[in-house]
Amino acid sequence: MKILAIASKGGHWVQLLRITKALNHCDIAYVSTYSRLSETVKEHPFYTILDGDRNAIFRLLQTLFIMFKIIYKTQSDIIITTGSAPALMGIIAGKIMGKKTIWIDSIANVEKVSTSGRIAHYFANRVYTQWPDLANSKFLFNGNILS
Repeated sequence: MKILAIASKGGHWVQLLRITKALNHCDIAYVSTYSRLSETVKEHPFYTILDGDRNAIFRLLQTLFIMFKIIYKTQSDIIITTGSAPALMGIIAGKIMGKKTIWIDSIANVEKVSTSGRIAHYFANRVYTQWPDLANSKFLFNGNILS
């Protein structure tokens, strides 16, 4: 099983590493907006994408095309992310390419699901929240990563 794991730096990355630790039997490649994070996953392929948000639409479109290239190169079966707008581009590209996609909204989103998470539910095969109060028919709750 080939997995492409995507996250921006900070809490998103910490949560992603906790998830992928449980997937050590899989072939994992990592993607982030911060190239220095490659040092934390030296034994795995690592790719850098552009950072961006809803105010940088052109950068996000560039990231979308970069994600198509990365997914094609890695031949990943599953795309998994703990969030951010650039990671959403990976979910969209993965879905278009027929890959299984999983969005896990950051645990920092306590009161409402992130904007990217609300968009991701249209593309991802599975969308998770880490707070039981935010779970509904679109956002599943199966616990949180940091507890």
